[in-house]
Amino acid sequence: MSSIRIEHVALWARDLDGLCAFYQRVFGAQVGAPYENPAKGFRSRFLDFGAGARIELMSTSTLNPVEHAPGAQRMGLTHLAISLGSEAAVDQLTAQLRAEGLAVLDGPRRTGDGYYESVVLDPEGNRLELTV
Repeated sequence: MSSIRIEHVALWARDLDGLCAFYQRVFGAQVGAPYENPAKGFRSRFLDFGAGARIELMSTSTLNPVEHAPGAQRMGLTHLAISLGSEAAVDQLTAQLRAEGLAVLDGPRRTGDGYYESVVLDPEGNRLELTV
């Protein structure tokens, strides 16, 4: 069982290319080649961060994924935690994203369980926990 790991997490995107560009610019993600299945109205691209799980961003022209309010707390997947390596990096990126007009919901702060984090929304309202 030692080979079990999370390979990727998938997110629906309204603007697939725009969201790919955000993760590439802000987090240095390598954006994979687009995959398209015209018969199913499906497009996707993988984001690779060099280590750990990838993110698959997907768009559809045939399904109607349920929309939630930006940053909504909901049952199931509620945030992605991205480790930046230092408290200074959390502070810097939080300030940068705030200056760019992205919503900062919390922090930076130290949580009761010892994490140093902030919570921001990506351009499509997904909660990102920026941590050390």
